[in-house]
Amino acid sequence: MPFHQHLRRAWAQSDSMLCVGLDPDPARFPDAVGGSVLDFCTAIVDATADAVCAFKPQIAYFAAAGAEADLERLCAHIRDRHPHVLLVLDAKRGDIGSTAEQYAHEAFDRYGAHVVTVNPYLGGDSVEPFLRHPDGGVFVLCRTSNPGSGDFQSLVADGRPIYQHVAQRVAHEWNSIGDCGLVVGATYPHELAQVRALVGDLPLLVPGVGAQGGDVEATVQAGVDSAGYGMVINSSRAILYASKGPDFAAAAHREAVATRDAINAAK
Repeated sequence: MPFHQHLRRAWAQSDSMLCVGLDPDPARFPDAVGGSVLDFCTAIVDATADAVCAFKPQIAYFAAAGAEADLERLCAHIRDRHPHVLLVLDAKRGDIGSTAEQYAHEAFDRYGAHVVTVNPYLGGDSVEPFLRHPDGGVFVLCRTSNPGSGDFQSLVADGRPIYQHVAQRVAHEWNSIGDCGLVVGATYPHELAQVRALVGDLPLLVPGVGAQGGDVEATVQAGVDSAGYGMVINSSRAILYASKGPDFAAAAHREAVATRDAINAAK
């Protein structure tokens, strides 16, 4: 199923724009999971699936723990047990075409992701292998949520900041090759509104709500599309580590529901 179609179905079925980011840090795990990356993430997924439109495993956390096999099993679990939920592999890949083909194979064939985050810095040929893969789409980094993102993304070229050039190129050129979306941080709602105005109803992956301090109401008002959805609003640590006790999964569910409800109330 094409990424855009899958995402529209996820929004409709869940009535949610919330995405739970899966950033497993064993140092923060509750004693109840005994340090198991797979057990921790599976418990979070099963506890929060009714409140989300997407899950976003961050590949670096799994790779750093030597847990790539756990990531494969987790992705399979999400696809099998929660098929309506969009599976976003947060990998931020970007390399020359032949290498990009291998990264696309990794994301879509090994892990079975529906969509992967990519870096546009190397240009269109570095993204095209992802777009031409029959089973995937991309969220392209545009105006990211980290404090240093403006070092390059906000530099002005030909009268407008680079992130706006990225937004327009993705919406009007790359999206004609395959399904695209953009990554725009909740920490910059003014820029989020500018991107939405440039790209119409293109889906936006919006990190920065929760531990990074992005404001839910400002994010929704800036980024919602013409149908009242349009965003995949990510929260990771605030949900994952809502409790360090044996109730960690139940606490994650409560935090996810509260975040989903706050997003919906702001629409």
